[in-house]
Amino acid sequence: MSMSSAVPKVSVGLPVYNGERFLAEAIESSLGQTYPDFELIISDNGSTDRTRDICLRYAARDARVRFLPSDVNHGASWNYCRVLEAARGPYFRWAPADDKFHQESLQACVDVLDAYPDVVLCYPQTLLINERGEMLERYEDDLDFRSPDVTARFREAIRRNRLVSAIYGLMRTDALRKTGGLHAFPGADVTLLAELTLYGRFWEIPRPLFYRRLHGAASTSLTTMEAVQEWFDPRKKDKLFLYLWTHLFKHAAGIRRAPLGLLTKLALFGVLARWSIGVRGHLVDELVEAAGKAMNRKKTTPIRQGEAGPKQPGATVVK
Repeated sequence: MSMSSAVPKVSVGLPVYNGERFLAEAIESSLGQTYPDFELIISDNGSTDRTRDICLRYAARDARVRFLPSDVNHGASWNYCRVLEAARGPYFRWAPADDKFHQESLQACVDVLDAYPDVVLCYPQTLLINERGEMLERYEDDLDFRSPDVTARFREAIRRNRLVSAIYGLMRTDALRKTGGLHAFPGADVTLLAELTLYGRFWEIPRPLFYRRLHGAASTSLTTMEAVQEWFDPRKKDKLFLYLWTHLFKHAAGIRRAPLGLLTKLALFGVLARWSIGVRGHLVDELVEAAGKAMNRKKTTPIRQGEAGPKQPGATVVK
C-alpha cells in the first residue's frame, strides 16, 4: 500500500509472527478506535501461516494500514524496532497481535500527552482475557511513575516489574527512539521502561482499556530463558545469558545517554548501586550458573517471575 502524504499524529506498530489466530481481531481493535488521526504499521516477521494474507487484505481496504513484510523471522526485537523506525507520528504505541484495546483507549492517552508535556508515557489499566476473549480479572501493575523526581521514578522502575503492560501505552516517539527501542535480550521491556522514566513521567488511565490475552502460545508462556532469548533473536538461541548482569549494564547505559545533569546522573548511579547490592546474591548465582552451563550447554534455565519480556504473539515455539 502506498504511504499517505499526510503525517498522522499517532503511529501504532503491530509486530506479528504466525499470528493468524487472533490477528484480525487485533487489527480491528486498532482500526476501531474513536481517535481518528493515526496510522497502523504491521510488520510480518516471516510468518508461515495466513498472517501475510490477513495483513494484505486489511492494507488493501484501509488507507491507514501500512504493511511491511519480511521473508525471514529476525526475532521479536527486530520486529518491534522495525515498526518504531517506520513510525511518522510524534506519538507511538505498540499493539500486540493477540491483544485488544477498548475503542476509547487511544483518545484517552492522546488527551493526556497533549495536556501534560512532561508525561512521556500514558497507559490504561489492564484487563486479562482468555483465548475466547472472556474476562479473567482486572490486573493491577501496582506501579507509580508520577513523581517529578527522576530518581524516584527510576528507583520504582528497577524495583518492581510484573507483566509490564505499560509498554503497550502511548509514548512520545522521539523519547522512545532515544532509548534504542526494544533490545534483544530477555526482560528488555523492563530496562526500556526504566530508561523512559529518565525522560519524563508516566500516567496511568484509571480504566481497564487494554485487554491482554493469556493463552498457551503467548511469549509469557515460555518456560526457559533460552526459549525467551531465541524469541527475542533466533541468532542468540545458543548463547549464554546473564539476566541481572545484562540489566545492570543496560540500566547504566541508559543513565549515561540520558539528557540529564551530572549531579542527577550521579544520584541515579547511586540508586542503581543500591539495587545491585540488594541482588548481589543473585548476581553471584548467575556467574556460577553460567560457569556450569558453559560446561553443560544442554542445561536450560527456568524463568523467574517477571523475566520474560513483552509479546510478539501468535507463534507456538518462537514468536
